[in-house]
Amino acid sequence: MESAKPARERILDAAHELMLTVGLARATTKEIARAAECSEAALYKHFASKEELFIRVLAERLPRLGPLLHALVAEPGHGSLEENLTEIARRAALFYEQSFPIAASLYAETSLKRRHDDAMRALGTGPHLPIEGLDAYLRAERDAGRIRPDADTFAAASLLLGACAQRAFAYDATATGLPPVDDFARRVAGTVLAGIG
Repeated sequence: MESAKPARERILDAAHELMLTVGLARATTKEIARAAECSEAALYKHFASKEELFIRVLAERLPRLGPLLHALVAEPGHGSLEENLTEIARRAALFYEQSFPIAASLYAETSLKRRHDDAMRALGTGPHLPIEGLDAYLRAERDAGRIRPDADTFAAASLLLGACAQRAFAYDATATGLPPVDDFARRVAGTVLAGIG
């Protein structure tokens, strides 16, 4: 018989599911604890607040971009620049696609957004980090001579990741739905690379 998941994992799974189905604002710690089959006290043993729990769901349950960016910064010149940018765009597009339905309620409740922003600052995280990470990667590639010496790496990083976020926001409500992620990532990466290559 397989042993049960640790409480922290059950809490993250339950929080992820509830945040997707009822939204962040309506997912209470009591409901999350009930779905995780633990007490609310056990939830607070692992997470200081619902905001911290949400940040951990984003970091641990959605496609991760940070480790890829750190690896690429550490080893510029590795692999094809186009393939690297395509994989970055693919992971970012999937992250935004999966996080947008959860995070949308942050913008409907000012106090929740403020608590979320405070929690992100306290944990040293935030939506600016992928842009900074991609900027660092592009600067390393610029230093390695693989992109133009006058390329604005911060603007390129902002454009690529902004397009990925916009895909989740703009196309979700259309009749055609989200553009397929692999084709979208390839096209966005190719366009950014054409501007800085």
